[in-house]
Amino acid sequence: MIPYGRQAIDNADIEAVVQVLTSDFLTQGPRLEAFEKAISDYLSPAGSEAARIHTVATNSATSALHVACMALDVGPGDLVWTCANSFAASSNCALYCGAEVDFVDIDPLTLNISTAALAAKLSQARSQGRLPKVVIPVDFAGKPAPLAAIRALANEFGFSILEDASHAIGSQYQGQLVGSHGLADITVFSFHPVKIITTAEGGLAATHSAELARRMAMLRSHGITRDEADLVRHDVGGWYYEQLALGYNYRLTDLQAALGISQLLKIDGFIAARHALRTQYQARLEPLVKAGLIQLQALDEPGELSALHLYPIQVLPASGKSRRQVYDSLRGAGIGVNVHYIPIYLHPYYENLGFKPGLCPAAELYYNQAISLPMHPALTDAELAHVTDSLARELA
Repeated sequence: MIPYGRQAIDNADIEAVVQVLTSDFLTQGPRLEAFEKAISDYLSPAGSEAARIHTVATNSATSALHVACMALDVGPGDLVWTCANSFAASSNCALYCGAEVDFVDIDPLTLNISTAALAAKLSQARSQGRLPKVVIPVDFAGKPAPLAAIRALANEFGFSILEDASHAIGSQYQGQLVGSHGLADITVFSFHPVKIITTAEGGLAATHSAELARRMAMLRSHGITRDEADLVRHDVGGWYYEQLALGYNYRLTDLQAALGISQLLKIDGFIAARHALRTQYQARLEPLVKAGLIQLQALDEPGELSALHLYPIQVLPASGKSRRQVYDSLRGAGIGVNVHYIPIYLHPYYENLGFKPGLCPAAELYYNQAISLPMHPALTDAELAHVTDSLARELA
């Protein structure tokens, strides 16, 4: 089965992990700090210490989203909005804090949050006295969300921005790396094996705010600190630490951090390989697009670069085939296609909270037609040809 996504591990990655296995540290140690610094160096503008990005690594992107919400003081009585077209973690993180959630529809071309839908929803919410405290846009498939427009709305309506860039490390927005432009208060990345780089499992929160980073770092480790500046009781002894908040064990291990450091060295090559694959896909799928049988996600805009975590297509009604028919056919041909995503509010858990179909029509239409084709650096030309030929035969 050709997977829709997979990790790319080489001997350098293996050696990096082996070095940790034979060191004094397996869990928390020097590789964790080195990994956070490596990501900070990658994101931060060269030669500008004042604009340096602060980074906090965690055991998953879900954990990073959770501590980010906590650092932004999300709690009971607050409202958090996110994009309907995402994995459940994008909204679960707010529920973990006791907040309520709601969802914003997508742009049918970019498949990201629609700024027009967001602006209309905000205007209505202001008239009702029910504005969100935080909005969580999602960089779907690696394509950056329209952060400049969302920041303008944040300034007008008074909410914070938590960018879920789980798909988008290495993506660029307005000529800058996602996570470096400062339009979001906090940006979260994922290092799951199917993402751009991997730490096996893992995530990271990036922010320009030293205070937000300090709070997230404490919350990922039980709310405990040894930092003398934060202690309530001072000069007790070198063994001393204090729990100052109710945090969690969300720490990344040195084993994972070592893998992440090695992977980061190859990120540009990984993204270049994904773009070469997209170029092949675009050329081979063009006849199906021109015939109105499928639709592709909008290409990069000027100053934008998608990391291409996913390659989503939509099976259009003119094909005469349902998404289920095409999905089953490709699976039967040994192609591990997937679907990203079921609109979050259509899951039974959210239906039990009172959400109903029809809330985000564009997201629901996209979901009903969506299939993610294989996209990862190890995908061969022959495998890609098999994918596109199989799709063309099914739609013929």
